[in-house]
Amino acid sequence: MDKVIATAAEAVADIGDGASLAVGGFGLCGVPETLIRAVHEQGAGRLRLVSNNCGVDGRGLGILLASGRVERVTASYVGENKEFARQYLAGELEVELIPQGTLAERLRAGGTGVPAFYTPAGVGTQIADGGLPWRYDAHGGVALASPPRETRVFDGREHVLEQAITCDFALVHAARGDRHGNLVFRRSAANFNPLAAMAGRVTVAEVEELVEPGELDPDEIHLPGVFVRRVVALTPEQAADKAVERRTVTERTSF
Repeated sequence: MDKVIATAAEAVADIGDGASLAVGGFGLCGVPETLIRAVHEQGAGRLRLVSNNCGVDGRGLGILLASGRVERVTASYVGENKEFARQYLAGELEVELIPQGTLAERLRAGGTGVPAFYTPAGVGTQIADGGLPWRYDAHGGVALASPPRETRVFDGREHVLEQAITCDFALVHAARGDRHGNLVFRRSAANFNPLAAMAGRVTVAEVEELVEPGELDPDEIHLPGVFVRRVVALTPEQAADKAVERRTVTERTSF
């Protein structure tokens, strides 16, 4: 089955208001920038995002956030996005912050059909006990707090119950992909892209290099095409457009 879609705009055209999106990437590494811009241009709003973080000001998911298109974010940290922090503290945005490993496992569980699982991460904190601010009011008070989670003891150690995450759509970025949707991710881009792809009911993948079926060594494939519905081939310019979240330069020394 050929899953290639001609343009990013066509690939995301049916993402409507209120849709939930699992979005791959780690910081600004492996972020599906072209698909995110296409969602921004088509105008969908009240989006519910699930991602490791929400990009930075002006890049990644920060583009959707700055334009007021986002209603809720499930993430592991705020990161470098000042607008994300501002909207959250001002009561304009609902945010569920959860441990990074728990987020990864909740996405994986959603993709494999596991409805929930127990983990020791978060025991003894507001993750388990409830009361973590999800939304503030305009005066800085807590308008909506997280509920307490069910806990259970296994082998003498307490664990908290976490529910799997599934989303209406998933947007991911891969280094290579074939027309059947088999994907290969490069280095840190493999951290959350495969998991986000698994959690989407309709997964759209942008690929830097599109190859024909059979060209990818089966042992190299990180995500099988069964999880991918649509593939968009990036132009060389789009593939080369990669931002650095925090640039550091070592001072040159003479020897």
